[in-house]
Amino acid sequence: MTSVSLCFGWPIPAALAMMLFALPSQAASLSLDDALQLAERNAPSLTAQAAKLDAAKSAAIPAGELPDPKLALGLQNVPIEGDDRWSLDRDFMTMQMVGVMQEMPNRDKRKARVETARASIDRASAEAEAERVKVRRETALAWIATYTEQRKLAQFDEFFKENRLLAEAVRARLAGGRGQALDAVEPRQEAAQLAEQQDELTLQVAQARAALKRWVGQEAALPLAGDFPHWPIEASSYLHALHRHPELATYEPMTREAEAQVREAEAEKKSDWSWEVDYQRRGREFGDMMTVQLTFDLPLFAGSRQDPKIAARRAQVNQLEAEREALVREHAQQLETDLADYQRLDRAVTRSQSTQVPLAEEKVSLALAGYRAGNTELASVIAARRELVQARLRALDLQGLKALAAARLYFTYGEGRP
Repeated sequence: MTSVSLCFGWPIPAALAMMLFALPSQAASLSLDDALQLAERNAPSLTAQAAKLDAAKSAAIPAGELPDPKLALGLQNVPIEGDDRWSLDRDFMTMQMVGVMQEMPNRDKRKARVETARASIDRASAEAEAERVKVRRETALAWIATYTEQRKLAQFDEFFKENRLLAEAVRARLAGGRGQALDAVEPRQEAAQLAEQQDELTLQVAQARAALKRWVGQEAALPLAGDFPHWPIEASSYLHALHRHPELATYEPMTREAEAQVREAEAEKKSDWSWEVDYQRRGREFGDMMTVQLTFDLPLFAGSRQDPKIAARRAQVNQLEAEREALVREHAQQLETDLADYQRLDRAVTRSQSTQVPLAEEKVSLALAGYRAGNTELASVIAARRELVQARLRALDLQGLKALAAARLYFTYGEGRP
């Protein structure tokens, strides 16, 4: 007999609760909401984007600050000939110098650098949001694909049960002296074909779970719980919300960043300046001295220096605007295609559930009744059953395809948006 000893000082209810939590859960499962939460919590790409945003925020802090001051140390006017050569205190012109120099970039340049840094933060934030949308969308797609294959695989218990009933009906008919001995083989052939389809679906489930594991980790091995997700798909509002596509949202801060770099390049045409203060120490019999000086940049050759930089920055702005317009057209085409595909799949699911599967079931019933009455060949029953199997699997395929189409639309244009 195994005994359990509780740690001294621990309340019994707390110890029992820990024991219960330590036991593996027999009812553990993974819903779509669970998968989305796990993906957002564990996705390395989101961690990378968060680090990128932190880096942009940190880089923005010194963007508008002055450069570090410089310390100047030196010897001035040291004689190298005559009796006083290499002397530091006998010649009245010899000085030991210490000074401070500060560069002063012009105001427009510093302002442009601040604007660039702020746009970089907004860009990193937009890219992080786009990556979050991508992670949620791809996780939903992987979950739906896995759930579809899981549901299809679960159908085979019913298929094999119906196959056994058919085999019993064939044996009963043969025992009554009706039918042909060859009929006894048909149900077994059908069972073998079902087993082959089942093995293929088992492989597809494993492949789908491997794709889901990329996003949620080891929890992908859990049975999936719930049903096919249903999201409200509003075609008109999505068409008007094209500009909210996550990939397009990054272009606004990217364009602002490029425009700020244009202004920074233009500011290079204005002089930067610097100031310097030096203290000069001479020999004891001479008075010490101080120097103050100002230095100005002279951008006299703008045609070969500043103007090409400005042109390059403006070309980058034009490039971004053209790329955004091309992406808008691409997403507009894809959106209209996805909406049309979703509407087609919606009709196909309705038709499958209301017409095709019921008709296939009715056909099997009629064929089986005719076989029992001796009016129909067993081959017709087997053919009808094969059509029913395909109709049921096709119905699940269509539901999965509709959910996949809805997920692409919803997570791109619908979720979390007004």
